[in-house]
Amino acid sequence: MRLVKRLQYDRYGGPEVMRLADFEPPRPGPDEVLVRVRAAASNALDWKMRNGEMKLMTGRSFPRAMGHDFAGVVEAVGAGVTRLKASDAVLGVARFRQAGAFAEMVTAPEKAVVFKPVDLSYERAAALPTVGVTAYQATAEVRPGQAVFVNGCLGGVGRAAVQFAQARGASVAGSCRDTAADGARELGVEPVVGFGFDPAALAGRFDLVFDTPGMLPFAAARTLLKPRGTIVDIVPTPAKMIRSALPGPFRAMMGRLVTSDLEEVARTLRLPIARTVPLAEAIQALTELEREQRPKGGKLVITMAGT
Repeated sequence: MRLVKRLQYDRYGGPEVMRLADFEPPRPGPDEVLVRVRAAASNALDWKMRNGEMKLMTGRSFPRAMGHDFAGVVEAVGAGVTRLKASDAVLGVARFRQAGAFAEMVTAPEKAVVFKPVDLSYERAAALPTVGVTAYQATAEVRPGQAVFVNGCLGGVGRAAVQFAQARGASVAGSCRDTAADGARELGVEPVVGFGFDPAALAGRFDLVFDTPGMLPFAAARTLLKPRGTIVDIVPTPAKMIRSALPGPFRAMMGRLVTSDLEEVARTLRLPIARTVPLAEAIQALTELEREQRPKGGKLVITMAGT
């Protein structure tokens, strides 16, 4: 198979370790598909892995690829694949440890790949998988008439959570930067508060407090809860996992790849794109996103040559 381009790194570290390199994509193994990537989207997970924050799980084998969320066209399928075939337009998630979506081709498990809706561009499709599945699962127990508070309601997961909670019949309040409050209200979030808000002003109002950046103090989150309400945190630490295992309202979670959940995300979720760059310019764009948190207001999407 011919060589293609991908972003990779040869050691853990900051943005300076990223480089664009040639690699030979592996043929898909059993229950795998090889996808010619048309677009890929960034998540904080990508640079946390590259920084070495997860090296206990990812190991020390180099070079390592980057990126998880992608959309593209199936190039080939491995033995046992029955749901997908070559030429299918799809979106999906690369394996957690291997990554590899910031590339012209990526291999992924069939269960992590679903059909792309016809009316959805590859760029918008690539923006959905990780944040969408996480938000969909975090709001799975929301019921009509309930009230949800989303801390970080304009981030990728936050925007998705607002949409899913509203679709499930809940009212949604949330926090964001003061300068972005009007954008949150346009999504139907009310009330909207700044990140430094006083939780006492909203005490006892919410069935679910969803802390998307993982930075809301437990005491503040508990103040917001109704009796028998739930706090969900998606930035687990050892201390949070211990608290999650104890009796009480706190639950630490990470999104789990469930094919039917990803299919629902693809059908129903739509997220804004803040910036689109070709693969050749991705290192600079990823560096700016990580160090300066820009652009704001949507996802960074990387497109491949010829798309």
